[in-house]
Amino acid sequence: MNQAAIIPATEEDIPALDKLVNSAYRGDSSRKGWTTEADLLDGIRTSEVSLRAMFLNPNTLILKYQEADRLLGCVYLEIKGDDLYLGMLTVSPDVQTNGIGKQLLLAAEQVAIDRKCRAVTMTVITQRHELIAWYKRRGYQATGETQPFPNDPRFGIPKQPLEFIVMEKIL
Repeated sequence: MNQAAIIPATEEDIPALDKLVNSAYRGDSSRKGWTTEADLLDGIRTSEVSLRAMFLNPNTLILKYQEADRLLGCVYLEIKGDDLYLGMLTVSPDVQTNGIGKQLLLAAEQVAIDRKCRAVTMTVITQRHELIAWYKRRGYQATGETQPFPNDPRFGIPKQPLEFIVMEKIL
């Protein structure tokens, strides 16, 4: 039986993280799963350069879900004041709906508790109704705040006007 683990990612994981995140969010491979953004955005979701910059920030942590030698999921965490910002929650399209996303979310919430954070916060593209509902079922609520989608091709090229809602779960 394969042993699964959620552990901190390292810089050696950058190429695999890049491949995983882009396969889950963009392009035809992402359409196998329910978290695709391919209908909303062209371009890439992240890059090795962007991932490397994340590892340089002392307030960040990327957790990875690994089964045997296979990287199946990840989540980006960043301490911002009293809150833990959660982003880039990713599960390989081949294994979505197997509970890996829930496990990563719980692991992220435990990091927030361990670091005595007030809440876990995130931004979600407003058009991602299924994803917003998934987070709501796990105790996250919209704060009423919105943020513009970045006008930067490093985050993708919008096919329509996009913005984020801010969601949080008070701990």
